[in-house]
Amino acid sequence: MYVPPDDFRPRSTRDGSLTLRSEVLGEQYHSLHGALNESMHVFIRNGLDRATAGPVDILEVGLGTGLNALLTWCHADRAERAVRYTALEPHPLPADALAALGHARTAGEPDRDADFLRMMTAPADAVQELSPWFRFMWTQCPLQGLELHEAFDLIYFDAFSPRVQPELWTVESFRHVHSLLRPGGALVTYCAKGEVRRAMLAAGFAVQRLQGPPGKREMFRAIRTSPL
Repeated sequence: MYVPPDDFRPRSTRDGSLTLRSEVLGEQYHSLHGALNESMHVFIRNGLDRATAGPVDILEVGLGTGLNALLTWCHADRAERAVRYTALEPHPLPADALAALGHARTAGEPDRDADFLRMMTAPADAVQELSPWFRFMWTQCPLQGLELHEAFDLIYFDAFSPRVQPELWTVESFRHVHSLLRPGGALVTYCAKGEVRRAMLAAGFAVQRLQGPPGKREMFRAIRTSPL
């Protein structure tokens, strides 16, 4: 089971945005090829932009630094599209680590900086209305403890890699994720390992290989096409 080390430090990525990297893990929260570009490509362009029209319920597995949530909030406001966003984060980051990353400024939304930090440091399970279009809640509930049948249209699967959090990339885990999605719903992830694709297929997903973000050849989008 993953236990976070205490050596995560800010690290610049190639598009000028920052992430947090642990030398103990040999892992970071976002791609060193560009944190902002990765989030936009994987989760916004190949996730939210491809979701069915109308209001959308999103689950994020691995809130982390909140970059995906911030970009989704910005997108929802610009498109005037209602998004209800639930994020799982068993190990929330402290306020000083979040502030050091400056995500709102990097995303070209400096006016959201204070509200974003308040959003990320609000108590767990508190529903926050960030705008008329974006409702947010984070929880420390583990993935397998989330009992919401067919509650989501889209899942951002942004856990650490299978090397670091292998328990989240199993057939059992993806079967549970399958049950959380409505028919026709999708999961998007940066990961494109063969073992992950096989686990998704065994869990009942139709898996699409897509062009990856900068620095990665591929990514996956998995569609719930039918009941298990």
